Amino acid sequence: MDEAPKRDADPERSRLDAMRNGKEDWRGWGPYVSERQWGTVREDYSDGGAAWEYFTHDQARSRAYRWGEDGIAGFCDDRQLLCLSLALWNGQDPILKERLFGLTNEQGNHGEDVKELYYYLDAVPSHAYQKMLYKLCQAAFPYQRLIEENARRHGIQAREFELIDTGLFDQARYFRCRGGICQGDADRHPDAHHRA
Repeated sequence: MDEAPKRDADPERSRLDAMRNGKEDWRGWGPYVSERQWGTVREDYSDGGAAWEYFTHDQARSRAYRWGEDGIAGFCDDRQLLCLSLALWNGQDPILKERLFGLTNEQGNHGEDVKELYYYLDAVPSHAYQKMLYKLCQAAFPYQRLIEENARRHGIQAREFELIDTGLFDQARYFRCRGGICQGDADRHPDAHHRA
């Protein structure tokens, strides 16, 4: 009796072995898109080296980056020639939610800090599969309130004012936005699977 061919019990180990042996390049696509490129030293063209004040979150949607891209659930080729990420709108905000919002070093009472709710749920080392969850408020995002309330809280002992503290997520008043990427093989572009 002929034995049936064995299926690989661990496909991720096979992908990693193929990369190690130079047979396949699974890392040609991956999570190489920054969550937040604005305000970083890579994009600082200010005279005095004040990256945070030079390039704000508000300017980020209107300016081109020189050294990278940013996005929510971002995925791209290893040279960032093609970048994919989520763009979300809750029907209330004046802008699309394309990147994470945060406070600059001067605005935050504990320094720079992202003020969003998002979670990385799963991933494999080859980048063949990964998924994340972003929680989008159904009400208008409180950009100014987060800035002003954190500015009122001074000193290292003061508690930070977080997005969850605004009450916008009470009674589950938010959209659960899932982003995910699957790669069928190393030679093809990945399939993006996003769901809200």
